Amino acid sequence: MSEILLDVRNLKKHFPIKGGFFRRTVGWLKAVDGVSFQLRAGRTLGLVGESGCGKSTLGRAILRLHEPTAGQVILDGEDITALDHQALVAQRRNMQIIFQDPYASLSPRRTILQTLLEPLETHGIGDDASRRALIQELLDIVGLRPHVLHRYPHEFSGGQRQRIGIARALTLNPKFIVADEAVSALDVSVQSQVLNLIARLQREKHISFLFISHDLAVVQHISDDVGVMYLGQLVEMTSAENLYREPKHPYTQALLSAIPVPDPRKRAKRIVLEGDVPSPLNPPKGCHFHPRCPQAKDICRQAMPEQINLGSESDPHLIRCHLYT
Repeated sequence: MSEILLDVRNLKKHFPIKGGFFRRTVGWLKAVDGVSFQLRAGRTLGLVGESGCGKSTLGRAILRLHEPTAGQVILDGEDITALDHQALVAQRRNMQIIFQDPYASLSPRRTILQTLLEPLETHGIGDDASRRALIQELLDIVGLRPHVLHRYPHEFSGGQRQRIGIARALTLNPKFIVADEAVSALDVSVQSQVLNLIARLQREKHISFLFISHDLAVVQHISDDVGVMYLGQLVEMTSAENLYREPKHPYTQALLSAIPVPDPRKRAKRIVLEGDVPSPLNPPKGCHFHPRCPQAKDICRQAMPEQINLGSESDPHLIRCHLYT
């Protein structure tokens, strides 16, 4: 069994809400509210949930692009949250991100060569000749030809830009990459190419991915494990096989029931959730999901359920639900 590369412990990210003449803090937006999980080396964890549930904020808080409010992030045995600026810059060689928008994530003033050289120069890796050789190799890996190096981002399609974003994330040979909605802005045919590229990189380079998406079918295709978020909390996490075969949490069951069935002769039984997602500014007391849950009990309205493991240590099935506690 592969070793644990990433250990997230009770991670929180609360954004202050300012108000009044003196712009004092009048409340907190609890974007990530106590998330814990582990990711083994060389595996892909898919993270799903409705828009606004905190998926992207979680990914950025793990990388300290957002400073966590509380909790710990242990990457390869080192506590990321305890590092000072200089030590954090050095650790960034091991953790990178592929951004959602391939149009906004690349500087329009820089050529592709300048974009890919920057991380190598920042970390003092190699000389000019070895850096250019590495960039040529990366372009070959992501399926681009060397003659594109002196072109600017506006000269490329969305799929090509996302490939450049992937090449940039690979320049420092990281152990862990956050792919934040990396294919959501792309056409379906281009999506499949980028997904196959990510899957191949995982196999060949043994990179661990946190793959954030709202597309359940895409997550099933690419993930080893799947986590489901609701209102800043991880409500269920297990292997992709277990989750899609036998979801436990009522929210997970509702999400999976919404996946379209490709056979027109079959009708899936849809679980329709009533009401809207509550505001993270004022989450419901008790279980955050209880106002929309068709199986809610009195205890769900009063007490927050603890995260428990329904599986084994080698094959965990984490869940946060009173139906199982």
